[in-house]
Amino acid sequence: MTFSRPLALTMGEPGGVGGELALKAWAAAGVPAFFLIGDAGWLARIDSTAPIREIERPGDAARIFPDALPVLPLPLSAPVEPGTADPGHAPAVIASIERAVAAVRAGEASAVVTLPVQKASLMDAGFAHPGHTEFLAELTGARRSVMMLVGRDLRAVPMTVHVPLTEVAGLLTTALIEGTARIVANALRTDFGVGAPRLALAGLNPHAGEGGALGAEEDAIMVPAIARLRREGIAISGPLPADTLFHAEARARYDAVLCAYHDQALIPVKMLDFDNAVNVTLGLPIVRTSPDHGTALDIAGTGRARPGSLIAALKLAHAMAGRRQRA
Repeated sequence: MTFSRPLALTMGEPGGVGGELALKAWAAAGVPAFFLIGDAGWLARIDSTAPIREIERPGDAARIFPDALPVLPLPLSAPVEPGTADPGHAPAVIASIERAVAAVRAGEASAVVTLPVQKASLMDAGFAHPGHTEFLAELTGARRSVMMLVGRDLRAVPMTVHVPLTEVAGLLTTALIEGTARIVANALRTDFGVGAPRLALAGLNPHAGEGGALGAEEDAIMVPAIARLRREGIAISGPLPADTLFHAEARARYDAVLCAYHDQALIPVKMLDFDNAVNVTLGLPIVRTSPDHGTALDIAGTGRARPGSLIAALKLAHAMAGRRQRA
């Protein structure tokens, strides 16, 4: 099914690989129409032979996309040095995200796809959010958002994200698990077309606590949450030992896994599908996806960036937006 509304792609960190990825994704076969909110001159300096065309409004993108990469102009105020994250670019990077969200909420774009940002550079310029997820929740008025990583045969959700490992046990609560599970189950139905979602909950401790011998969090926090969720009609299993939760036979038993902390979720996704995994924000009134990698400053300007994750993010955003539109 083809949609007239294009995807809105944010600029990301100009000194990273985002511009190169956008140009390579545009040139790939089968990619849904999108427009980039950023500086056309910046893109032209990355590849002077690439067809790039500025547009006045998002509605022009679908018509132009077959012949050139549509760019909604957002000029940068300083030169870009590949491989360097300049805090001076932060206002434009932030404005690109804001404009993308506004375009979707105004019905001019179908979804937001974000190129990677350099969090430290944004924070140096006064950005007050840990990352895209929290900023998008504020922009859209969402009460709570959830990060999901989508790779080949695996959807994984870290219930705690960018926090030190020493703080994870204190942040895990029955309410956190329940709230996350509800958002994930709903998203599986509405955004992924899973009629009867099956969730799995990974334990925090080795062997999922082994009945309290190796940790109390599973029995004290996770078991009560699972019982309440089951009473609500949500199919959830666990807590399950993380070391036996990600092989092929285990993955066939669930549609998404809730993980206790960042690396417990991201390591298996990246092991299975490093070049094509996608970061999805659940719980928003809009669709948002992103490549599941960073700015790759170390290879910026070399032409070596692989666009697989961005292409997957564009295709997934298109599919999710389509399901919401049909619903």
